[in-house]
Amino acid sequence: MVKIIMGLKGSGKTKKLVEMVRAAVDLEHGDVVCIEKDKKLTFDIPYQARLIDAGDYGIDSYERLKGFVCGLHAGNYDITHIFVDNFFKLVEDKSSEKLNDFVAWLEDFSARENLEVVLSVSAEAETALTRVKANLV
Repeated sequence: MVKIIMGLKGSGKTKKLVEMVRAAVDLEHGDVVCIEKDKKLTFDIPYQARLIDAGDYGIDSYERLKGFVCGLHAGNYDITHIFVDNFFKLVEDKSSEKLNDFVAWLEDFSARENLEVVLSVSAEAETALTRVKANLV
């Protein structure tokens, strides 16, 4: 399952994502992972969630992010939730088409691997394409 929190800067996306991370840690029995560009959420998310600074791994494209997500899951089948904060800070191409294609891949991957993935995206929800709009929360 893929969920997307979309809005412009200052609209409360990160706050909502943090609340979802806390709920996942409290309610689920699997591992929770939170990916962000910098470690700004260190004191906001519970210590039980694994916080990963994607900047340490040179993630700058959709292909590298796909590989990173696949590698995370391959290394730990107990992961039930993956949260990605400030998604467009991770990838260089911020086009609606590339995001739509990535979400389509992520839907297939998360369904196959029984994961819940939440993305926080800084963009206007009205500009989103079909796949993205279908997953907005």
